[in-house]
Amino acid sequence: MLRYKADRKSVVYMLIATSLMAAGWLLPFGSAASIAVFVGMMIMAIPTAVIAHNHNHVRTWESKGMNLLTDYWITIFYGFPAFAWIPTHNKNHHKHNNTEGDDTLTWRYSEKNNLLTLVSYPAISSWFQQFAIKDYLKLMKDRLPSRFWFYVSQYALIIAFVGGALLLDWRKAIMFVIIPQQFALFSILCINYIQHVHADEQSEYDHSRNFVGPVLNWYLLNNGYHTVHHESPGIHWSNLPEAHAEIADEIHDDLNVENFATWFADAYLLSPFSDRFGTESMRLKRKRGER
Repeated sequence: MLRYKADRKSVVYMLIATSLMAAGWLLPFGSAASIAVFVGMMIMAIPTAVIAHNHNHVRTWESKGMNLLTDYWITIFYGFPAFAWIPTHNKNHHKHNNTEGDDTLTWRYSEKNNLLTLVSYPAISSWFQQFAIKDYLKLMKDRLPSRFWFYVSQYALIIAFVGGALLLDWRKAIMFVIIPQQFALFSILCINYIQHVHADEQSEYDHSRNFVGPVLNWYLLNNGYHTVHHESPGIHWSNLPEAHAEIADEIHDDLNVENFATWFADAYLLSPFSDRFGTESMRLKRKRGER
């Protein structure tokens, strides 16, 4: 029933996240085991958000019904209606790719790249994305009412699920539902930021940063290969490494990062102490005529 066998991993990830949430509710609040479960849920929140992205681009199942159920499943763990990727990501970000008109611009208020711009980006990006979602819902209501009500039902599911959890046990709801959901949303927006900040949005190949280390891509289902994803968004995530290899030599070396942890430490922890650790804006270099 899966379109690609590789999505067995996606399903396993979702089952792990589901099992952890269930375990959290069964364990005594505040116990060592419940804290371990919470840590596990935070670890799984990031790939859950990646799965939401992947499922949006290439549907997981052959069956339409299974895909609709997966939309609901993802919505619960992603913390926001799964359909929202369509207007904000497919129809906006992939169209504009960090140029004017992109609701997820990394340079909207600052050309800098530091810890403050990183952690503030999700809130700013989320605010501007809401307008695209609102307009898209209005369009669907006028043109495809059945799809509109399916999207509305995703909002209803979030409200009912979070509200019901709060009524059952507000402390566990915060720990095992709300915080992991918000972390999933926050992390996927941060990933988008670091994949585009200080790249050259008008370049054919240097518009995105790639994290090509095997460990990170095993964990995040090849989400590190971003340039080729923008070039061919319909490629299944399992085929991205091979597709990236075909264009890797065209991409600036600074945008093919082997070690994410080292890059992150340099860019956001060490750069305040020395400029040599920070990233240099290819966008500004182009504007100055240096590229």
